[in-house]
Amino acid sequence: MAKISYTEDILKDGFERREIPLRDDYEGRAMSMLVRRLAVPGNGQAVLYIHGFNDYFFQKEMAFRFNERGIHFYALDLRKYGRSWLPHQKFNDIRNLRAYYEEIGEALRIIREEGSRYTVLMGHSTGGLIVTLFAKERADRTLFDAIVLNSPFFEFNKSRMVRMLLPLVAFIGKYVPEVKIAGGFTEEYGKYLHRSYRGEWEYDLTWKPHVAPCINLGWVRAIYKAQRELKKPFRVAHPFLVLHSEKSVTNEKDKEQIQTRDSILNVEDIKRIARNIRGKVDMVAIPGGLHDLLLSRKEVREKVYREIFVFFKYCNKP
Repeated sequence: MAKISYTEDILKDGFERREIPLRDDYEGRAMSMLVRRLAVPGNGQAVLYIHGFNDYFFQKEMAFRFNERGIHFYALDLRKYGRSWLPHQKFNDIRNLRAYYEEIGEALRIIREEGSRYTVLMGHSTGGLIVTLFAKERADRTLFDAIVLNSPFFEFNKSRMVRMLLPLVAFIGKYVPEVKIAGGFTEEYGKYLHRSYRGEWEYDLTWKPHVAPCINLGWVRAIYKAQRELKKPFRVAHPFLVLHSEKSVTNEKDKEQIQTRDSILNVEDIKRIARNIRGKVDMVAIPGGLHDLLLSRKEVREKVYREIFVFFKYCNKP
């Protein structure tokens, strides 16, 4: 088999990418894109970042911060997201979150093959849910060493009535997975982030729009089933760092709240489910943090990086 080489990524500035071919799924051909930026010199450590829903990797600052400490940075655009989306595919769609194990496992294998002896899996939001499920079910694997979660999507942030209906919706999604419904989170969050509105970040609004594309019932079923797997206590051999905002938004019309709280998830749900993880688990609340903590204002994300690098140092003791 021919060796797959890296090419320059759209981010430039030392970012490279390579395609990870995947098995065909219910829509046909699938692939995932692995992006990397290597530290020079490296210290034998690496991080693999998994983005959330309605998202892709664009955060150059994140890679720079890891590289400054000698840590190789890798990120996956999961199948049907960002760089990995193909024209025949439903954007962001999935029927079973375990399908992502294929590209995550291959990315981790590549990272080990490229010389990193210590790898941290880092997931944001839906990526945090996927990474947690992966760690729970692959606890005996040696391809990763620790987990960092950035506001993991452990529960739908909906009313009690809607949550009561989720089992029924998931059941229906088994038989009519392509039926579409609205995604249901505030577009004000994206407008606070993007440079063309009120934010500081530049990214492709085609791949990360303020209003997420409609989701399929099959996607709802996939998320619901994965979340249900975390409802009871489970043990993971690897250490966990669970980061979340100190507060959630209670009034979407309050700009101050949008700019200083999690406007997507209920942080109480994150804390409640995280307590089911048995093992070495640190939970840290970040005052002023947005849903994606590493897109918060500068002084807030500095606190996040400080927590992450302390965790790296503690977990990577000889």
